[in-house]
Amino acid sequence: MRIEDAIQQTRPFRNARHKATVNIIFTNNWIQEQIKIELKPYGITMQQYNVLRVLKGAKGPISTSVIRERLLDRMADTSRMVDRLHQKGLVLRQVCKHDKRLVDVSISPEGEKLLAGLKNINPGLDGILDNLTEEEAELLSGLLDKVRG
Repeated sequence: MRIEDAIQQTRPFRNARHKATVNIIFTNNWIQEQIKIELKPYGITMQQYNVLRVLKGAKGPISTSVIRERLLDRMADTSRMVDRLHQKGLVLRQVCKHDKRLVDVSISPEGEKLLAGLKNINPGLDGILDNLTEEEAELLSGLLDKVRG
């Protein structure tokens, strides 16, 4: 669906860059909604899923500030997300050995188990871009990288 139709745009965009920007924002929101639908049965948010993936990829416990640097959404309240994940038993917290003011976070066995089960949503996540060929998806990814410089 063309962006003009999706947002019921009646006037032309200022230029192609304006149109592309609006399209990226609209598509980002659409993709996030599709991901939320996939995650809902597992009782976690997209941001919490991202934290668990960051922790899974870490070589050991890491601080909340390191987690924040690695998140896709850096505006998220990392401490609060870690607290919620800890309440759910999905992460472990311990006082940092090098700096007692910091807390190191790692994924718990229960969090590992949840992530293993979340592999079931991979086809659904991949399906979000089913309208693109592999080559088109690669091109899109390269263009988005180029936008960010």
